[in-house]
Amino acid sequence: MKTIIAKTVNRRIKQIREALDLSQIKFSKVISLSSGYLAGVEVEKRKVNDRIIKLICSSFGVNEKWLRSGEGEMFNHDPDKEFTKLTALYKELSPQYQDYVLKQIDLLLAIQDSIPR
Repeated sequence: MKTIIAKTVNRRIKQIREALDLSQIKFSKVISLSSGYLAGVEVEKRKVNDRIIKLICSSFGVNEKWLRSGEGEMFNHDPDKEFTKLTALYKELSPQYQDYVLKQIDLLLAIQDSIPR
């Protein structure tokens, strides 16, 4: 099944958020935008500026050309959606919780390495 490309930047932003399976609240936090503003963007009541485009592209690995014009692929280098979502959620955490997550990952890796395969 081929994905239909939205006709406007605003609608493509919604398409990205849905492809990543993120709520408006989570998506907007990552790009430092209010969820109300994002909702307005998605229904084309708010404008999208270069800053928003750059933040979306850098935060979620989105192809800027696709976001602006609909040409090309949605994501750069076809990133793993789960990894992109994980990165977005991690960025929402305060620094103390980010440190905690990293320590837990280190512990899980140590446990994994100790298990014979």
